[in-house]
Amino acid sequence: MVGEPEIPKKLLDDIRSALVGKDAPFLRFIDDDLDIKWLDDQDSRLGITRFECDHHEIYRRKRLGLPPGKISIGINPILKGDDALYLHTLSHELLHAAGFLDHDGAHAEIVSEVAPAPRLRDSSVLRGIREEVLSSLPERQWICGNCGHSWERRRVTKPVRCPKCARPFSNSGK
Repeated sequence: MVGEPEIPKKLLDDIRSALVGKDAPFLRFIDDDLDIKWLDDQDSRLGITRFECDHHEIYRRKRLGLPPGKISIGINPILKGDDALYLHTLSHELLHAAGFLDHDGAHAEIVSEVAPAPRLRDSSVLRGIREEVLSSLPERQWICGNCGHSWERRRVTKPVRCPKCARPFSNSGK
């Protein structure tokens, strides 16, 4: 992935196939009205889709079957080395560009079908994001309120059970 980001033909074909019979009114305009660029290095988003008009006008154009106008997709350059996460993010943004504007179950299902998210262990970008989040949290370790066992925090979410006593986790400290 050198230069500007590209849309693999297979990904676009897979998205078109997945959207057959679904409400994706802008899909037919993607070839002519879509521009894809890298975001700034400091941008915290993995991807973003922008339309030239505001959301009221986009929903009006969607309802009336009108062209959306120019669409731009920005992809974070951190994804250059992570092909699976790049394809997952790009497919998510392409669905928005096609008119799947809401983050609902159908949106997530199609993205998972055409370009599933990589597992944490397979993505250096996801591991880096997790480490950033963990380093910003106040608790560096978990302490079981039942048995007093402590262990290093490696997850963002609170544990369900203590790994030592297996009782439901209750936090007694940091």
